[in-house]
Amino acid sequence: MKFFQQTGKVAIGSRLRMLTDKVTEDAAKIYQLYDIDVQPKWFPIFYSLSKGEEITITELAKNIGHSHPSVSKMIGEMLKKGYVAERKDRLDGRRNVISLSSKGKEIYSKIDDQLIDVAAAIEDLSAQTQNKLWEAIEEWEFLLEQKTLLRRVMEKKKERDGLKVNIVDYTSAYKQAFKSLNEEWISTYFVMEESDFKALDHPQEYILDKGGAILVALYEGKPLGVCALIKMNDGEYDFELAKMAVSPKAQGKNIGFILASAIIERAKSLGASKIYLESNTILKPAINLYHKLGFQKIAGKPTPYSRCNIQMELIIT
Repeated sequence: MKFFQQTGKVAIGSRLRMLTDKVTEDAAKIYQLYDIDVQPKWFPIFYSLSKGEEITITELAKNIGHSHPSVSKMIGEMLKKGYVAERKDRLDGRRNVISLSSKGKEIYSKIDDQLIDVAAAIEDLSAQTQNKLWEAIEEWEFLLEQKTLLRRVMEKKKERDGLKVNIVDYTSAYKQAFKSLNEEWISTYFVMEESDFKALDHPQEYILDKGGAILVALYEGKPLGVCALIKMNDGEYDFELAKMAVSPKAQGKNIGFILASAIIERAKSLGASKIYLESNTILKPAINLYHKLGFQKIAGKPTPYSRCNIQMELIIT
């Protein structure tokens, strides 16, 4: 950014264009994050037509501050997607009026959740700025380098999705979910082993009856995550955090962190002072999660699992 430091405010157009390009790139990815097939440049048209009114291209261009040719081109693109409908004005047959089609209304309804998270991310970003516009541009550039708008929106999405997560105690009603969720992730990366079948086929006898616990994460009422505490009697650790699995369907919803945090709290309530776990370093998101929760790598000890190549502990204070 040495060029802008030398030129100062006279290069504001170029600098804003660069910032605009960065935000627009994230905007496209944000639509993908919510599975919405929309180009960011179409949003003003969607918003203007969302009230259900029919409007001419000339009026639309005036409302959103774009040129008539620019709006005509975007309308043509949206017509190909089936998002807008075009017809002759009943009062003046020389004019065409535009409205959202049923498909367009369906798409716009999906944008509502996105707008909540984008607005929250922008508010967070704005709250971190304190200077006038020119200085604020520098702050925004720095902050977006540290964490993109896409990442900020993803975090807000995680927070909001987390409100839909309910952690409950295991009952026999969740026996199949406990087994299938674990089998799914183990089989994706490794091979099921004898110790897996012992715990998954007989969770009551192998885990609960021995003083352990199992928690289930419900997302909108569906069991999409499970985690267990297995009682240890080695004189060093109280419990092993094990059999943690989250459905790929729940990816990005913060369920892993919420579930692991809940199982640690359960261990605390049971008087635990040290928790042990085994994992594999190819599971980078899981290892990062454990570090975030305070687990530290320890020297190896005997394990029944061939897939284990890292062992960690959490000292509860």
